[in-house]
Amino acid sequence: MPDRFPAGQERPLYEIKANLFKALAHPARIRILEILSARGQPTSVSEILAHTDIEPTLLSQHLAVLKRHHVVSGHRVGNAVIYELAHPKISELLVIARIFLADTLSARRDQLQTVRALPPLEP
Repeated sequence: MPDRFPAGQERPLYEIKANLFKALAHPARIRILEILSARGQPTSVSEILAHTDIEPTLLSQHLAVLKRHHVVSGHRVGNAVIYELAHPKISELLVIARIFLADTLSARRDQLQTVRALPPLEP
């Protein structure tokens, strides 16, 4: 169902953010962003393909989603299509997500160890 807002009204920022996170919500797209972030320079589709197990047509579709949401930018150079992160803060976003996940998993591991250390329940 398309968004409908009265004339002159913009979509709320939280909706725009939600759409950004929807664009990121696929493991292949995260992998593409990690590759572009690690390289730190414009990267051809063939180079991205070399670092993933993604079929070329699927890679093209994932890149199109990222481009449509302004997460990556791309341009043609001869026969090659070159992509790069659209903003340097995207790399930071990936790092923050990794730190968050590592901290969360660490806390869960600590909780699991606490539960395992409890005395056995008696029937």
